[in-house]
Formats: sequence, structure tokens, C-alpha cells
Amino acid sequence: MQESPLFHRAPTRGLSPQQRKLLSRVSRSFDLSIRLLPPAVQGPVAIGYLLARATDTVADTSTLPLPERQVLLEVLSSAIAQDQPNEETQHHLARLTRQFAAQQSQPHERALMQALPECLPLLATLTESDRGLVRKVLALITQGQALDMTRFGNGLQALNTEQELDHYTWLVAGCVGEFWTDLCIQNLPDFSRLSADEMLTLARQYGMGLQRLNILRDAHEDLTAGRCYWPRETLSTAGLTPPMLAELASTGRAETLQRIAPLYDAWLDHTHSQLAAGMRYAMALKPWRLRLASALPALIGAKTLALLREKGPEALTTHIKMSRRDLRGLLWQVALGWGSPARLGRLFEKLSSDTTG
Repeated sequence: MQESPLFHRAPTRGLSPQQRKLLSRVSRSFDLSIRLLPPAVQGPVAIGYLLARATDTVADTSTLPLPERQVLLEVLSSAIAQDQPNEETQHHLARLTRQFAAQQSQPHERALMQALPECLPLLATLTESDRGLVRKVLALITQGQALDMTRFGNGLQALNTEQELDHYTWLVAGCVGEFWTDLCIQNLPDFSRLSADEMLTLARQYGMGLQRLNILRDAHEDLTAGRCYWPRETLSTAGLTPPMLAELASTGRAETLQRIAPLYDAWLDHTHSQLAAGMRYAMALKPWRLRLASALPALIGAKTLALLREKGPEALTTHIKMSRRDLRGLLWQVALGWGSPARLGRLFEKLSSDTTG
């Protein structure tokens, strides 16, 4: 994909060339934000993301036995929390990751797990305060991932309430917005035009919105695997149940499509409002590179939401994502605006209603 020079690859602070390549391969979009970050916060974000991506791979590989994944996630979480894991822990983790990597069908996921023992020591390269923030956010993320593995066991399972959905989206993504902001508070004095409390509130909503977008975009795959993130109480307002939604994902039944439509639109509206909070967050940032890095996920999310809105509830029967052509065009538009808050705001509104391409 031909990108604007603004996004050309450069050494990522704290990572080796091999780890830099690995990062780009396990993330198509967030890697672009990491490239833009100021050096003072780039290292902690990149290292935290690599480790979070590894724990996510462990949690999400549903083709492997649950007990096996639970043990590996527990050992990995313990190793992350320790300044210097003892020799027994290191050997145990190395053996488990080798076995796990050998069972991975996706080459990039397999490479990530193989490289994990070399990625963990990257934590020691961070300052004590940055290392503390990385460990804090990873502890919350792995808590959410462990909860997910326990909740979605045998057969189709679903969340029960909207409160459970909010708690989950905060654990795996809302806390990342808070982490990003705490890093800026710690390393970039006077980084924002808003107060720290205002920024943390917006950041939390931003992260939760990105996770709601992921849930909607991946609904077909999740429902097929027995995971229903649509709360039972919400589905019941439309006379629906998780089994009916799972059937919709595989058959596209017209009656169910009609019933789910109001809930689908409400989910889109809620998610858009949270992404709009993310844009308010980004436009309040003073360093232009930080502003662009923070705005990019919301811009990509706005376009994805527009595609989901265009497709309608039938999106639950397939996988919707932004094309490489659209992404390339977006990167050029962002680069040409050079991070102007006003231009970013206008671009967000345009992408939110754009269904071309």
C-alpha cells in the first residue's frame, strides 16, 4: 500500500527491526498511529501493544482447548507483572509459547508467539513510571480476556446486561484510552487544551467505542464461534434471543433482520457518539503528531461505521472492513491537512456519512 511520506517507516523507539516488522504485521491500522507518536510515548505504547496483542492471541484462539489457553494467559500475565521472572517461570513460559505457536494457523500470530520470550524483556527498557503504566493497563486487558474465556465456554453464550457490555469494553479498550492519556500526562507536559480529568473521560469513551465497533464488525465470526456480545436484555426488547441472532449470522433470515434493525441502528449511533468523543479528545491535543496519531483510529472507525450503516443488519452475516484503497486515500487526506483540528473534524463528519468506495 502506497502511503503518504508522513507514515513512512522509521525505527520505533525501543524495538528491534525484527520486532518493528512484527508489529506492523499484527496490526494494519494501529501501527500507523504508533509511527506518528512523539518519541517520548512511542516506546511504551509499542511495547504495550505487542504484549497485549500476544495475550489477545492466546485468548482468541478458540480452536485450542480452554484450559491450555487459561494456563498460558496466567503464566504470561505473571511474567509481565515481574521485574525479573525467575528461571523456572522463563522456562515454563518459553515451553508453553513454543507449543502454542506450533498450533497457530495464522503465520503472523505464530511469529508473534515465537518472538514473545524476546519481547518481554522490552519492559525493562522503559522508565519505572512508564513500565508501571504498561503493567497496569495489561493487567486490566488480561482480566477482560480471562473473563471472556470463562464466559464463552461450550456452546452459544451471551452477555446478560448493558452494564456487562460497558464493563467488558472498558476492560479491554477503555482502559487503553486512559493509559494513553496517563502516558501523555507523565511525559508530555501541557499536551492538551482540556483538563486531565476531561481528557481521561473522553479517552475512556473513545476506547470503549472502538471496541463496540470491533464487536459489530466481527459479529458474524463471533456468533459463529458461540460468542454473543449483544446483551440478552437488549435483544429481548425486540423479541430476540442469542440463538436467533446466531441463526441470523448464518442464514440472513429476513424476519430476524427486520427485528434487529432498530437495535442495530442504536448500536451504530452509540458507537458513533463514542468515536466523536475520541475526535474531541484528538482535537484538544497540542502536539500535531500526537493529534494525528490519536485521531486516526476515529477516522478509520467513522468510515467503517458508514460502511456498516450502508450494509444494514445484513452486515451481521459477513465481515465488513475498510478497503486498502479507502485507507490509502484517508492517509493522504490526513497528511495533506497536517493535523489541523478543524480539518480533522470536517474529515470525521465526511467519513461518517461517506458510503462510496
